[in-house]
Amino acid sequence: MRQIDPDFLALPLRQLADAALQRARELGAEHADFRFERVRAETLRLYDARLEGSIDSDDLGFAVRVIKNGTWGFAAAIEPTPEAAALAAEQAVRVATVAAAVNREPIELAPEPVHADAVWVSAYEVDPFDVPMKDKVELLSGWSADLLKDSRVDHVSATLMAVKEQKFYADTAGTVTTQQRVRLHPELVAARVEGNRFDDMATLAPPVGRGYEYLTGTGWDFPGELARMPEYLAEKLAAPSVEAGDYDLVIDPTNLWLTIHESIGHATELDRALGYEAAYAGTSFATFDQLGTLEYGSPIMNVTGDRVAEHGLATVGYDDEGVAGQRFDIVKDGRLVGYQLDRRMSLMKGLGRSNGCAFADSPGHMPIQRMANVSLQPALNGPSTEEMISGVDRGIYVVGNKSWSIDMQRYNFQFTGQRFFKIENGRLAGQLRDVAYQATTTDFWRSMDAVGGPETYVLAGAFNCGKGQPGQVAPVSHGCPSALFRGVRILNTIQEGGK
Repeated sequence: MRQIDPDFLALPLRQLADAALQRARELGAEHADFRFERVRAETLRLYDARLEGSIDSDDLGFAVRVIKNGTWGFAAAIEPTPEAAALAAEQAVRVATVAAAVNREPIELAPEPVHADAVWVSAYEVDPFDVPMKDKVELLSGWSADLLKDSRVDHVSATLMAVKEQKFYADTAGTVTTQQRVRLHPELVAARVEGNRFDDMATLAPPVGRGYEYLTGTGWDFPGELARMPEYLAEKLAAPSVEAGDYDLVIDPTNLWLTIHESIGHATELDRALGYEAAYAGTSFATFDQLGTLEYGSPIMNVTGDRVAEHGLATVGYDDEGVAGQRFDIVKDGRLVGYQLDRRMSLMKGLGRSNGCAFADSPGHMPIQRMANVSLQPALNGPSTEEMISGVDRGIYVVGNKSWSIDMQRYNFQFTGQRFFKIENGRLAGQLRDVAYQATTTDFWRSMDAVGGPETYVLAGAFNCGKGQPGQVAPVSHGCPSALFRGVRILNTIQEGGK
């Protein structure tokens, strides 16, 4: 297991926290928490095997959050001195004091056991920031050059994003946690122009909570995937346009994860379901009065949220309110049974303990309720992807994600993908183009007729889930098996575009 970097531990973390929390107590705060954070990010971009640009950022600072007179107060600073920490506490209390005059919702937090001197490090082997940039560029350039050698590829872009996030948290209840996690997102895109047709094909390798070992043989076969991309791209360019209509769909986890994110993940954030995101990102059809009764999907649908999945992008030891990572049910046997919660929302609606879904993306932002790793569970003895395909007479096999659209209540949606294979009489019969599937959330998930076994399960996700005002981004993973859906509406995107 990796250790937290000594240079982060050498910072005066305890002294700063003690100064801030003591000053908040002196000023009458009912609750106060202190968070010192360092977020290092690196992005490399190559085009046609040549380095096009690189960005290396380092965000360092601390934040103090208080509850005074039942009202939030927040302040952030960058100078790592006890005096600056005490001043930030004073500013946070001052904000709460002024805001109390207009606050109509007294803030209380659900109780959480004290976690004293807890340390947690994510599961990775090689710190990507220990690898020389030259080595990273050479690897991406070599992969790009290999793709360009194939006459079926005209251009290749390559991107590598790496993040190391370190957090120290302390609160007036006595919880103290120190954490470090690493995440990586590599992607290569091959493009081809053929006559009046243009298309591209991206790697399906998901972003992960792993280190640089992900690029060198642990967790994904990049050489194997890259070797197949030119053929898939050529087939797609030559493929016929889909005939619109109703089809049975076998959806690969490399596509289905995004549908889970948009139609389940966001829809079951309790703050959104209660209307707190309405001004920016909308609300949710899965309103609180339907908890325990809403038939979200078919009886084989079981969805969990978690902050503990190994290599998950939303995996932590403790959230930004000092709550230990957990696993919890969201949909059980097709029925809505739970929401994603922070400490305020869980107490406000009488739901007991928070399930650890508070997160801030930088020391300059206040924690808000954010998405856990929301995942569709496989069936213990479920079918393989091939077995599901064999049970379809007229359908489409969907692989990889691309564009998407969903309404402000997370109900009406449509999704496209990277590759679409026609299914005829239980067999794949070549690729199709211009495909999008369209449904309402409940119609779609109620049409699910089979979920694959554990061997079809993939943990995918995104680095950049957006939420909040001011906006914050959060990494989140979604695991799922392959799944079979019956009678889903397929659109021809070219015809829908009036072309």
